[in-house]
Amino acid sequence: MAVGIFDSGLGGLTVLDAVSNRLPDLPLVYLGDSAHAPYGVRTPDDIYELTTKATQRLFDAGCDLVILACNTASAAALRRMQESWVPGDKRVLGVFVPMIEALTERQWGDNSPPREVAAKHVALFATPATVASRAFQRELAFRAIGVDVEAQACGGVVDAIEDGDMILAEALVQSHVDALKRKMPDPDAAILGCTHYPLMEQQFQAALGDKVKVFSQANLVAESLADYLERRPNMVGKGTDSAFLTTGDPRQVSSRATQFLRRQITFKAA
Repeated sequence: MAVGIFDSGLGGLTVLDAVSNRLPDLPLVYLGDSAHAPYGVRTPDDIYELTTKATQRLFDAGCDLVILACNTASAAALRRMQESWVPGDKRVLGVFVPMIEALTERQWGDNSPPREVAAKHVALFATPATVASRAFQRELAFRAIGVDVEAQACGGVVDAIEDGDMILAEALVQSHVDALKRKMPDPDAAILGCTHYPLMEQQFQAALGDKVKVFSQANLVAESLADYLERRPNMVGKGTDSAFLTTGDPRQVSSRATQFLRRQITFKAA
C-alpha cells in the first residue's frame, strides 16, 4: 500500500524522510524528475506537462495518493490538475496546505472569515515560478488579514543543491536573505517555500537571526499526511513496495541522495 512522493529533483527527499519517520510502516514511491530540474524557471504549461507525466508514473506504480513535494508544481500545476486531470479514484495533494495551516493556526476546511494571526510580516523564500504564481499569497489571503508577505525569488539555490555545491548554496542563501531584508527589514516569520530549502534551514535561520520563526515544510507535511490517511485510509494505494525512481542518471542521483540523507539511497530509472 504505497503513497507517491514527487519532486522535480532531490528536494522532496526532505519530505520523504519526515514521512518515513512519522509513518514508518507506509511504503513510499519517490519520483524525482532530475532530467528536467529545476522547475522554478519553467513556464506554467511546461510545469503542468512534466508534473502530470510524473504523477501518472506514480499512479502506474500503485499509488492512489500522490504528494507533490515540489512547491513549484504545487503552485503552478496542482489546481489545474485537480480540476481537469486527476481521476476520480485518485488524489493529488500539494505542500502549501500544511504550511498555511501552521501559519494561520486553522484547519484547511475552516471556512470562517479571515482573521488576524500572530505573524504580521512574513518573508517567503521560493523559486521564481512559485513567486510568480502568487499562490501562497492567494491562499493566505483567504484565511488571514493584516499579513504583509514579501517574496524573494531564490534563483540558483536549487541548482547548487542538486549539483552538491553546498558552499555556493550557502552563499546564495545569504545573498537572497540580504535582498529580502532590504525590502522587509524585520520579518516575524519566514517560509521556506521549496522542499530543497530545508537542507539549508540552518543557513536561512543564521542569516535571518534567532528572532525570526522559520517554517520548514517537511515535518508539517508529514503530520498533515498522517492526519489525512487516518481520515481516509482507503487512499493508500495497492502498491506494496517502496522505491526510488529518477528520470536522471540513477548512479549520480543515488550518490547525491545518499549525501543529502546520510544513508544509502539507490535510485532506479523511472
